[in-house]
Amino acid sequence: MNVPFLDLESQQEEVSFEVLATWQRQLAQASFIGGPEIAAFEDEYAGYIGVEHVVGVSNGTDALELAYRALGVGPGDEVIMPANTFIATAEAASRIGAVPVFVDVDDEHLLIDPAALDAAITPRTRLLVPVHLFGQTAPMAEVLAIAARHGLAVVEDAAQAQGASSSEGRAGAFGALAATSFYPGKNLGAAGDAGAVLTGDAELAAAVRTLAAHGSATKYVHERIGCNARMDAVQATVLRAKLRRLERWNEHRRTAATRYEALLDGIDGVRLPTSRPGNTDVWHLYVVRVDERDRVLAALADAGIGAGIHYPTIVPQTQAYAGLGHRAGEFPVAEAAATRILSLPMFPHLTEAQQARVAAALAEAVRGE
Repeated sequence: MNVPFLDLESQQEEVSFEVLATWQRQLAQASFIGGPEIAAFEDEYAGYIGVEHVVGVSNGTDALELAYRALGVGPGDEVIMPANTFIATAEAASRIGAVPVFVDVDDEHLLIDPAALDAAITPRTRLLVPVHLFGQTAPMAEVLAIAARHGLAVVEDAAQAQGASSSEGRAGAFGALAATSFYPGKNLGAAGDAGAVLTGDAELAAAVRTLAAHGSATKYVHERIGCNARMDAVQATVLRAKLRRLERWNEHRRTAATRYEALLDGIDGVRLPTSRPGNTDVWHLYVVRVDERDRVLAALADAGIGAGIHYPTIVPQTQAYAGLGHRAGEFPVAEAAATRILSLPMFPHLTEAQQARVAAALAEAVRGE
């Protein structure tokens, strides 16, 4: 039995009858930018996360940049983030002339380390960006306390955590702003690129909306230099249909994670992920750690098992950020994890039989059989 890393076809099959009917209506009405579908999705997603305002945008990277810009971050300002995030977290800062400052993560959950975060703050620091990695919620109580002590704003990178929560609240509802991606493979995924900015502040929401529409709140009245980063109405249609199923799909992911834990328990050489106390994770990715990871990954591929690496190189050691001059060993936990992490198949429609096949193949691969 071959097992894919991700099965988007089953998700699309669930929502296609709703989506196609609305798309036909949009085509007939030539309603493509803005309109009632966008507004409805923004309201529904705001209610789901528990924030006052959601602004639908073109993708997750633009969402981050718009959030940074809405807070006035600009050239020379330092933006602190974990070293093991996707490059977009840093890229969004670099695009506006800000300087990404990377910190290490904790070894248990691979989430931003509050102690490292606190130590990295300088007079040039403007913003803290915790990342809710792999479907977990970052240690927000500690991050917010550090931010308050230093008078700094917080933007959450919630691209991998739609529906995740901690005992203090839901991911995306903690910071001054949060940015998320609806890339098709996310827990809540569009049929192409899309994203959103979330906030409880009406002025910040208005700033984001203006920036995303060429700096214009009124047609042909341009208050500031913005960009074209609006969400397409056709994507809002898909997202509304999937949002109605997101809680059930996330529960299926949690069930799959529990099943993996039982299937993989006791396999020598496989370190399983764990949840932070108080967290309800949504398991965007199920990431184990193994020795000889690349050999194991190749063996799984040979066995027909889709697996991946998120991410093989930490951002400060990518060629894109070589100019920052980071040395090997500066981020020991993130660097060590990058050589061992392995993402196993995880999606809402994953079956028991598929997971049993993955577990058996992983055990053989780790043993070198």
